[in-house]
Amino acid sequence: MADTIVCLKAVTVRRDGAALLSEIDWTVTAGQRWVVLGPNGAGKTTLLLTAAGRLFPTGGTVDLFGARVGAVDMRELRYRIGLVSPALTETPPADERVLDAVLTAAWSVLGRGHERYDDVDLLRAAELLRQFGCAPLVGRRYGTLSEGERKRVAIARAVMTDPELLLLDEPAAGLDLGAREALLRRLTRFAADPTAPAMVLVSHHVEEIPAGVTHALLLRGGRVVAAGPVTETLTAGPLSECFGIPLDVSATAGRYTARLASPPPRRRAVAPA
Repeated sequence: MADTIVCLKAVTVRRDGAALLSEIDWTVTAGQRWVVLGPNGAGKTTLLLTAAGRLFPTGGTVDLFGARVGAVDMRELRYRIGLVSPALTETPPADERVLDAVLTAAWSVLGRGHERYDDVDLLRAAELLRQFGCAPLVGRRYGTLSEGERKRVAIARAVMTDPELLLLDEPAAGLDLGAREALLRRLTRFAADPTAPAMVLVSHHVEEIPAGVTHALLLRGGRVVAAGPVTETLTAGPLSECFGIPLDVSATAGRYTARLASPPPRRRAVAPA
């Protein structure tokens, strides 16, 4: 049986009387690459933060790596999880070198101080920056980077600790077409590595799903519309229900496109004989 990384059972999250998530059952196992899709306010970021152990549910249970959230010291688990999300407001200092912005993840700090790093740490940080197309940036200051460059550096930092679970909250949001495609190409290569961690990516758009994703979960109003292998879930029926509009969905080489479905042709009235 595959190792279970995340297991949510009947998870509900309420804030100020509103249900952000309702009765969510979801399991992520080793080797899986998930995408979580849904409209604004569907609960996607809430789900991701719950799966990261950063947000405690109002009801139900969350197990991470076989340990029950709320009954274990989360410091023992969080180093096993890489998380990139705009919900995390902490960022590297603007004058931090890009290499150090990744390197300091080894000590779970932002801003290099008096920590000591081994050569293996330096080599790993440099290799991750190269892997995500940031090798020319190692000597740059973090504050000088473009939005696309910052997102790639953030992912390299999240992977620095060799996590068993990587959670990415809308990594392609706000990027222009070139930057988006460059990032998705890197994520596709990363996901194809059999040693890569289990991955969950949140998005609003099927066009932002990298090739290689294996499973999809569709959320609407804090509830699961559909979940399962992408070939069964990212189809016109479930996606139309999820977004509340009729959609046509197509896939080419593992990349998806969704468009408003064309209305059926109007039938011409037949004049009486």
